[in-house]
Amino acid sequence: MVDDHTLFRQALCDLLRTDEQFEVVGDARNAAEAIAVCERTRPDILLLDANLPDASAGAVIDRIRICSPTSRPIVVSMFDNPDLVADLVARGARGYLLKTATREELITAMRTVHTDDERIVLSVSPSTLTAPAPAPPPSPLTDRETEVLTLVAAALSNRQIATRLGLTEGTVKRHLSNIFGKLGATSRMDAVNRAAPQLVRKPAGRA
Repeated sequence: MVDDHTLFRQALCDLLRTDEQFEVVGDARNAAEAIAVCERTRPDILLLDANLPDASAGAVIDRIRICSPTSRPIVVSMFDNPDLVADLVARGARGYLLKTATREELITAMRTVHTDDERIVLSVSPSTLTAPAPAPPPSPLTDRETEVLTLVAAALSNRQIATRLGLTEGTVKRHLSNIFGKLGATSRMDAVNRAAPQLVRKPAGRA
């Protein structure tokens, strides 16, 4: 459970602990804590506030899909915003519930998301469901740069990346230099964080 409002977070955790089918393995007040908890515990379900102080819910979902890909995020939000819902679902959210949802609606959503690999659960207004989804922004990276950065995210060295892709280390370094320039990144991890959505969604290829 991730929410920067302590009272709400603790109350929801206490509610879930009363249901024997759920085990609360951790809670977090911000994105950094959420990612650390997910890396450590690999939860089946992640309940996530849409408005965290240090990162957007979309950015958190992007990172979770890399560090804990089996976790299924459900966003719990005060905002009934069609663009936000569409963006988060496109990034991998398996559910979106307003904070006005009932206990029964939350429990049902969690059960559904946990047992059904295909279904996405939305508890929003009809206007949100019928609004058109926004077009995704174009990616600044080539397929090869994405391939290189995906292996960086997997903690491979330049030499290991070169071997994996059949390149020279010099070519890998040139790709990384181009990646840093395009993303405005200052380090390998910074580049991974900035390009997280592309690393998850874009298929690898050659460029």
